[in-house]
Amino acid sequence: MESKIRIRPASEADIPAILEIYNSAVAGSTGTFDTEVRTLGERLDWFRGHDSRHPVLVAESEGSVLGWGAISEWSPRRAYDATGEVSTYVAESNRGRGVGRAILDSLVERATELGFHSLLARIAEGNAASLRMHEHAGFASVGVMREVGTKFGRRLDVHLLQWMAPDRSGGSLGRDL
Repeated sequence: MESKIRIRPASEADIPAILEIYNSAVAGSTGTFDTEVRTLGERLDWFRGHDSRHPVLVAESEGSVLGWGAISEWSPRRAYDATGEVSTYVAESNRGRGVGRAILDSLVERATELGFHSLLARIAEGNAASLRMHEHAGFASVGVMREVGTKFGRRLDVHLLQWMAPDRSGGSLGRDL
């Protein structure tokens, strides 16, 4: 029987595990377009740049961090205050166990509580599992940015997905994605 996965707010004590998971993605996947591994200090600065409106969450089991996710600012321009960008990363050994889905579902729940109207996700081509995970969480495709990044010697497309908060007034949002 597998241990229960718990999602909780990240703390500075989680930064080494977050860094290890992230740097693994930098070195071995197109899950991030960073091409150089990050230092502990850089990841700590990144973490401290998040606030209660832009949380970082971790998934843990038996005291080990299995993955993490964050809502980040989409743009510093004030008109985008109700829009965030989600990121999720799962340690390679824990993929396929529902960890990413649990993190993403928790991020969407937190975004709803925090009053976000829209969340965006950028997913590089070839990551069908991440696309399915986001669709399951209510994200819809809003387009593909063609050949916007280069990693491992290949030009890569990036899918842009969007989640929109349900209209709480009972009326229609006036559009479908």
